[in-house]
Amino acid sequence: MTYCLGIKVRSGLVAIADTRLTSGSEVSSNRKISVHQVENHTLFIMTSGLRSVRDKAITYFQEVLDERDRSFNKLYKAVNAFGEQVRRVAQEDKAAIVASGMNFNLNAIVGGQLEDDDEHKLFLLYPEGNWVEVDHGAPFRIIGNSGYGKPLLFRNLSYETSMQEALKIGFLAFDATRVSANDVDYPLDVVVYPKDSFHMTEHRLEKEDMDEVSHQWSALLGNSVRKLPTYWMDPIFDKVNAEKE
Repeated sequence: MTYCLGIKVRSGLVAIADTRLTSGSEVSSNRKISVHQVENHTLFIMTSGLRSVRDKAITYFQEVLDERDRSFNKLYKAVNAFGEQVRRVAQEDKAAIVASGMNFNLNAIVGGQLEDDDEHKLFLLYPEGNWVEVDHGAPFRIIGNSGYGKPLLFRNLSYETSMQEALKIGFLAFDATRVSANDVDYPLDVVVYPKDSFHMTEHRLEKEDMDEVSHQWSALLGNSVRKLPTYWMDPIFDKVNAEKE
């Protein structure tokens, strides 16, 4: 499985991607995010799904960028071009993949800013090659193992959240997923894009880098649970005690 999270806040973009790969009983590590930067053309792509499909689509798209990068003045045009490559791979490989009992399940998050974009953009692209744009109302998207981190994101993240807080919340959402699922793990790749900068900063976090934060978060959660009021339980345990008598 995969954990890739894209966040759009007013001040920029934050992307987080795990690197765990599983194939049967084999476990390995590889990047799931690629970054393209040429002057005022800056974007990243994160993917989930079959590695072979992902690699082929990214390779085809890189060729498109090499040949036509200057023709993309807005990010949605580049997303359309990547969607075309996903459909191309589907035409070539989907029938054989389905026949072997697997799914053609490439999903992608594309973020960045091109020269004529009025602001940074974030898109979720489906296996069919169509997409939706992430808006201010729900400023994040997860692909892969999405269930465990969503409650924390919904409760704490908004469009006005700072990039620093967004990265903190994003890490905690990843950590919740990591401890709940054995197919998501370190190393963790992080990409940060400040609005209108046309430059992305990449950084890799190892488990030992984040152990202290993870343990501190667990302790804070435990303390918070103990501090929650218990008055609402009194009628329940009053019944329990009454039934014992």
